Amino acid sequence: MTLIDPVDVTIDFQDDAGRRDPDSYSPLLQKYHQRLWSKPLPGGAPFELTAAKVGRAFVLRHESDLGVFVLSSDTLANSNRRKLRDFYEAMGSESNTAWHRDGGTIGGRLLFPRNRVGGNQTINQRRGTHPRIRDRFDLTLESIRRHYVGEDSPLATTIERYGDFFALFGDFRGYVDFFLLHDLVDDATNSVRFYLPFDGYTGPVLPGTIEQYRVFRERQLAFVGARNRRILAAIGLDRR
Repeated sequence: MTLIDPVDVTIDFQDDAGRRDPDSYSPLLQKYHQRLWSKPLPGGAPFELTAAKVGRAFVLRHESDLGVFVLSSDTLANSNRRKLRDFYEAMGSESNTAWHRDGGTIGGRLLFPRNRVGGNQTINQRRGTHPRIRDRFDLTLESIRRHYVGEDSPLATTIERYGDFFALFGDFRGYVDFFLLHDLVDDATNSVRFYLPFDGYTGPVLPGTIEQYRVFRERQLAFVGARNRRILAAIGLDRR
């Protein structure tokens, strides 16, 4: 496997993707994911990823006694610039440009299974369209946590379709450790750190004021930045 060195956590992959969706069309993002997540699983088995394409989209593939998995990248930071247009525009073009640049780095990307099961939406698709998730990664991660402990969530049925993938990591802590998601999880309680006050998926999902929107964006970028630092430390490139 050809690896890239070093990983640049300042790249947002837009240029590499030809200004298309980097999660599908950036070969550099594909290589970054391949390098970072080709490593032993929590149980010790190797999880080697090979570069592949589905149509024109760049994906990663694993095939072994563990099973066959086709994975694609997804973005973790979301500005909701269409649903919250007034708030988004109030932040100003300079702030918005910087937000997308920083939020689109490797710390703001994660792999999920790409294959559709029974014609249903993938996790990437369903978390974007479900009205109780609205593409928020903190709420997605809470659904994944609940999957591991047998609790219900808005994404329960979708996540269960990919139970073989989540079983690779043993439990929620194994999943968090593998993908370096620690900065969105409280170590003491193993609970998710939400971007906004959480009421068990019953209340408003998106910010209702410009002040909430500002906090919502800041907390997403803080997570992405912290994860970028973890990524550098994990591959021995942390120069702090």
